[in-house]
Amino acid sequence: MAKLLFKLNGVTDEEANFVRARLDEAEVDYYETSQGRFGISLAGIWLRNEDDYPAARELLDDIQADWLEEVRQHPVPTMGQRFFEAPARFILSLIAIIAIASLTVIPFLESFE
Repeated sequence: MAKLLFKLNGVTDEEANFVRARLDEAEVDYYETSQGRFGISLAGIWLRNEDDYPAARELLDDIQADWLEEVRQHPVPTMGQRFFEAPARFILSLIAIIAIASLTVIPFLESFE
């Protein structure tokens, strides 16, 4: 009987690809399910044989430790770092966000006058 190994809901594509590649390298027999059209189903990586779970779980723990180390070596830049890397793009993006928010909210504010 199949057994859930790893939930993919809320996981980035990079992390999911990292896990898939490592499972393929270890020749683990698995299959995937998606969230479905409406995003309400359980997306996950399932083992075909439940007896493989202890070894696969141990491998997954190692994979997640490696992924954590990978993320620590390449951290996501903060907003301040992004501003200093490309200030013009940052400011233009901020202006666009404010303009879109204003165009969305102004009609509702005018209806209360």
